[in-house]
Amino acid sequence: MSDPSMKLYMVPLAPNPTKVMLYIAERAAAGAELPVEQIVVNTLKGRHRQPEHLARNPFGTLPVLELDDGSHLIESLAIVEFLEERFPDGALREADVERRARSRDLERVVDLRVAGPMARYVHAAKSPLGLPPDHAAAAAAEESLEGPLDYLEALLDDGRALLTGERVAIADCTMQAALQFLRFVDADLLGDRPNLRAWDARYRERQAAQAVLKW
Repeated sequence: MSDPSMKLYMVPLAPNPTKVMLYIAERAAAGAELPVEQIVVNTLKGRHRQPEHLARNPFGTLPVLELDDGSHLIESLAIVEFLEERFPDGALREADVERRARSRDLERVVDLRVAGPMARYVHAAKSPLGLPPDHAAAAAAEESLEGPLDYLEALLDDGRALLTGERVAIADCTMQAALQFLRFVDADLLGDRPNLRAWDARYRERQAAQAVLKW
């Protein structure tokens, strides 16, 4: 990729940046090299709280996509959807409007009902940011995952290879980003769910996962 016109400010471990990184890697694996330079912002050293980054995103979070004109997008799903629209050839979105809606619906389920509680569990159990342990909060987050994980397990009962079917979707990127965060602290919350475990193993063999995932 030469002369990238956009910059993605990210940190490799965090779930939301990893979701976008996996999305970009999936596009690359399918033959679409998006013109996005990826730049690490070291959160462990507090770089996300420095004025340079706060000028990009006053909330100090990651990822941030800097567009060609110097403006910024600061939410992971908005970044992905922008890239889907900006570079439509080979996009992950479904062509059929109903299938596209169902795919987006599943991504929201994964992000809000699975990835969010998993992140809360990590920070309550063994936070990479050094937050104090909160065993009650960790237990509550783990309990809240039971229903959503059962929902995903049931979806996979039909033998589909990926969360929405045979084609990779943004939901797969979101889910795998959350699981990497758990693996970083040696946690496993999938329980007795063989379909989800098989999906996890399959996804981690994908070219995009091999390029992005570190844990």
